[in-house]
Amino acid sequence: MNKLIITGRLTRDAELRYIPNGTPVLSFSVANNTGFGDNEKTQFFDCSLFGKRAEGKLKEFMKKGKQVLVEGEVSIKTYKKQDGSNGASLNVMVGNVELIGGNSPAESGGDYAQSPQTAPSPKAEWANDDFDEAPW
Repeated sequence: MNKLIITGRLTRDAELRYIPNGTPVLSFSVANNTGFGDNEKTQFFDCSLFGKRAEGKLKEFMKKGKQVLVEGEVSIKTYKKQDGSNGASLNVMVGNVELIGGNSPAESGGDYAQSPQTAPSPKAEWANDDFDEAPW
């Protein structure tokens, strides 16, 4: 079984695109912090949500700084950098995504403790029939 569950903040607004077979893909990136103090590390995950859910209203809420919980399958993509060294990125084929927490720091004036979101968060549920084929 390959299942990843992470929480973190969106590093950019979600982007909707279409792969050559016409399948919609909602792409976004999540920063996940672990540890604290001198031992704090940040991991970045490139996430892709496929199918009908990618075209829904979820994109409107997926703005930079929002906290999200993401569940999905993880893969590692390796590549060559311009300087000739090897690089790698963590990619998540999203099965479920939920908006959690309150407003982003930018929307709330930078204070994480201000009033939480009052409207229910949109939620994308995973269903096997949403995927025509895996893109990787």
